[in-house]
Amino acid sequence: MKKQYKTKQNINEVDKIRHSLAHILAYAISQIYPKTKFGIGPTTDNGFYYDFDLEKKLIDKDLEKIETKMKEIIKQNIKFKKKIISKKEAKKIFKDQPYKLEIIKEKTGKEKISIYESGGFIDLCKGNHIKESRQINPEAFKLIKISGAYWKGNEKNKMLTRVYGLAFNTKKELEEYIQQEEEAKKRDHRKLGVELDIFIFSELVGAGLPLWTPKGTIIRNILDDFVWELRKKEGYLQVDIPHLAKKDLYEKSGHWDKFKDDLFKITTRDGIVFAVKPMNCPHHTQIYASKPRSYKELPIRYANTTKVYRDEQSGELTGITRVRAITQDDAHVFCRRSQVKEEMRKIWNIIEKFYGTAGFSLRARLSFHDPKQPQKYLGTSKLWKEAESQLRNLAKEKKVNVFEAKGEAAFYGPKIDFIAKDSLQREWQVATIQLDMNMPERFNLYCINEKGEKERIVMIHAAIMGSIERYLAILIEHYAGNFPVWLAPVQVKILAISEKHQKYAENIFQKLKENNIRTELTDANETLNKRIYESELQKIPYILVIGDREIEKNSIRVRKRNSGDMGMIEIDEFIKNIKKEIEEKI
Repeated sequence: MKKQYKTKQNINEVDKIRHSLAHILAYAISQIYPKTKFGIGPTTDNGFYYDFDLEKKLIDKDLEKIETKMKEIIKQNIKFKKKIISKKEAKKIFKDQPYKLEIIKEKTGKEKISIYESGGFIDLCKGNHIKESRQINPEAFKLIKISGAYWKGNEKNKMLTRVYGLAFNTKKELEEYIQQEEEAKKRDHRKLGVELDIFIFSELVGAGLPLWTPKGTIIRNILDDFVWELRKKEGYLQVDIPHLAKKDLYEKSGHWDKFKDDLFKITTRDGIVFAVKPMNCPHHTQIYASKPRSYKELPIRYANTTKVYRDEQSGELTGITRVRAITQDDAHVFCRRSQVKEEMRKIWNIIEKFYGTAGFSLRARLSFHDPKQPQKYLGTSKLWKEAESQLRNLAKEKKVNVFEAKGEAAFYGPKIDFIAKDSLQREWQVATIQLDMNMPERFNLYCINEKGEKERIVMIHAAIMGSIERYLAILIEHYAGNFPVWLAPVQVKILAISEKHQKYAENIFQKLKENNIRTELTDANETLNKRIYESELQKIPYILVIGDREIEKNSIRVRKRNSGDMGMIEIDEFIKNIKKEIEEKI
C-alpha cells in the first residue's frame, strides 16, 4: 500500500528520511563488510534500498545485524553534508569503487559532481537529505529482504545484492504497513488462484501462459458478460478478428517501429512475415475502412474480447498480473470530433458502474504527452493539444477526483487512466480511455459529411478490465478469494448428512440447477464436518445441510460463508433470495 500523508511537506520529509537511511545502510555495510563495492541507493514508495557488490552472500539473518549497526550510527547523530566537486576530485575519492567510477565517467564535459558526506561514508548524490540523523525515529524503519539485482537492470551486467528497507514517520505507520503486507501475502492471487482451482501454469505450455480451469473460466465469462451487458446498452457491436497479421499492418499503424522487439513473429513458407497480434486496434481500423461511411452511421462502436500476445522477458512475468497471453475486453469507437466528449462520457459511466459493483473507489489520471520529448509520440503538436483539451474538458464536467501526469500518454494519443483502490487501500491502474487522432491519419479513416466531403474522424480506444488476467488477480486479492455470490464459480454446496438423505439432496440439487444456480453436490461417504471444512476452504458462499429434520420439514439448513448456521428455510424462499443477490450483484 502507498501510505497517504496529509501534506506535500510531510511527503517530502519522509522521502528525505528514506533517502538518508539508504546512506546509513551503506555506511553500516561499509563497517561490517569493508571490501564492499557500492552501487546505488534510491528511495521507494515505502522505504529505500541499496545495491552492493559484497565479499560474502547475505542471508536474512544478517539483516538484524545490519539494522543494529544502522541504529548505532543514528544514535551518533551524524550530519549530512553536501559538497560540489570536480570529476577529477570525484575519481580520486571513489578510486576503489568501480560502480561509482562508471557513473562519474557518464557525466558530460566539465559537469560538477554532487556528493554527500554522512559520518564516515561518502556517496555520489544530488540529495535531498535530512540535516542530522537524530531526525530519524529508529523505531520507524526496518530492513525487510534481500534480493539480486543486475547492475543498471541489465542482465549482461553483474548481479548485485539488493537490501530493502521500510521507513515511515512513526512506529505506528510502520506497524500498520507491515500488518497490511502480511494480509496481502495471505491474499496473494498466485497462492489463492491455485488453491481455489481458478488457474494453473504448465512448464510444457510455457511461462506467462496461464491455463484456466472450469471454475476460472466461469469467472472470466461472467466478468466479460457484465462488460458486454453495459456496452450493449450503449450501441456497441461485436466483431471478431484473427490472432495474427502481416507486419505491413503494424508498420502502417506505427507499432512495428515502436514495439517490434516485443512481438512474436512468424515467417510463412512463402517468406511473408506475420506478427502474432500484440493489440487489436489496427485490425478494427480495417473493418471500419472496408467500405465508405456516411456521417449518419457514426459513431460506430466495435467490441471484441480476444487475446493479444507480447514477448515479455521471463524475469518480468508475475502470476497472472504480467503474462504473455493477455485477454483484452477491447473496444474502439469511430466518431466525429463533435461526438468525442459524449462517447467518452458513456465509457466513463460504464467504468464507474463496473468497478463500483466490486466496491472499488476510483480516481482518474489524465495521461498526457511530454512536449519536451516529441520523438516519443506520433502526430503533430496541434493534434496533441486538441486531444488533451477534450479530455481536460470532460474531466471538468464530470467533477471527479482527477490529476494530470505528463509523459504517461500512449505513443499515439492521450488517455484517461483509472486508478482503483482495493480493500487493503492499495491502488491499481485498471481501465483506460484513449483518444487517438493519429491512427485515423495513418489509415486515412474518414466519413462523408453533410457537404459530401471526406471528413477525418477520430478513434477512441476503451478497455474496461484492460487485461482480464490482471483484473482477476486484483479481484482475487481484493476479495481474498471470497467472491460475491454473483461471481462465485460455485454458489451453493449441498451436503447430505448420510446416504439415506442423498435422494432428497439430489432433488434440491436439480431444483437449484433449473434456476441457473451454480451448485455442487457432495457424496455422503465422508464425515459431515470434513465436508463442511473443505467447502469453507473453497470459500463457497452457501452450504446447504440435509438431514432428517430438513426432510421432515421439506426445507434446507443454510450455512452462510463467514456467518455460520443461518437456520432452516424453505427451498423456494432460499432460491428467491439467492437469485435476488445474483441479479443485484450484491
